[in-house]
Amino acid sequence: MRTDERTQAYGGGWLDRAGALRADPGWVAARLSDPETELLPLWRDRCLVAADRVPVRRSAAGAAGLRAAAGETVFLGLDAGRAVFAVDLSGLGEAEACGLAGAAEAVDVRALVGGLGPAEAAVQAYAKGLLHWHRGQRFCGGCGSATVAGDGGHTRSCTGPGCGRLHFPRIEPAVIVLVEAPGEPERCLLARHRGAAEDSWSTLAGFVEVGESLEDAVRRELAEEAGVAVVDVAYQGSQAWPFPAGLMVGFRATAASTEVRVDGEELVDARWFTRAELRERVAAGRPLGRIDSIDHHLLGSWLDGRS
Repeated sequence: MRTDERTQAYGGGWLDRAGALRADPGWVAARLSDPETELLPLWRDRCLVAADRVPVRRSAAGAAGLRAAAGETVFLGLDAGRAVFAVDLSGLGEAEACGLAGAAEAVDVRALVGGLGPAEAAVQAYAKGLLHWHRGQRFCGGCGSATVAGDGGHTRSCTGPGCGRLHFPRIEPAVIVLVEAPGEPERCLLARHRGAAEDSWSTLAGFVEVGESLEDAVRRELAEEAGVAVVDVAYQGSQAWPFPAGLMVGFRATAASTEVRVDGEELVDARWFTRAELRERVAAGRPLGRIDSIDHHLLGSWLDGRS
């Protein structure tokens, strides 16, 4: 059974992104003028939250100051017909941004995942990724001219004469894989990454390069970092990974042999774990990956004997 994407943090967002409607500037402007519209304020990639750590949402009615201070305002979608926009207050100091939004503090979305449902975390991650892209795409990479937002904030167009290049939000795909040993006993490969705690072990992952399929990226990453050749590479599920705008694609694979040779750069160690060893770690309070990562689900599925 493949990993169920509905259980993944940052997935399952309920917003209707209204792709056809947001291309109409008049429609977008009308939504911003609607007092029922909700504004989701962020500050430098952080969620603005109330004292109870719930993300702040402000009604557009009476929030003119919030919009005026925003470096960018982007349409996220419709929630039961009500428009939801993200507003970027990164140009302000943190205290000023919190005061204007009526927030207690600015918090990274990863610190909130345990208290948010996957869908609410998905909306926060979506807003973060889109606003981050706008801050980094102020100028055209082709001619250097300024760019302007369009399609409700889902594109930017170059203003340079003779250029007019259309820019779209960039997504950075990465693969993450649980590797099983061939034969008995049943074991999986976990690694210790450079800079990680002494007893911190996780599955292997890496970015997809130009000209690679996802499966090719799995084979290359494992060969480069752990010296492991794999067969039977099988898709398990995917996850939006908003750091800042990644897509994590999960796989399971079988090693051709149990030989491991870490590269000493990305990885400092790697070893095979039995299910009994992983259960001992869980019983001792050592988590199987981060709770907000698909790594956690890949390991949990393997530990439960699910394929």
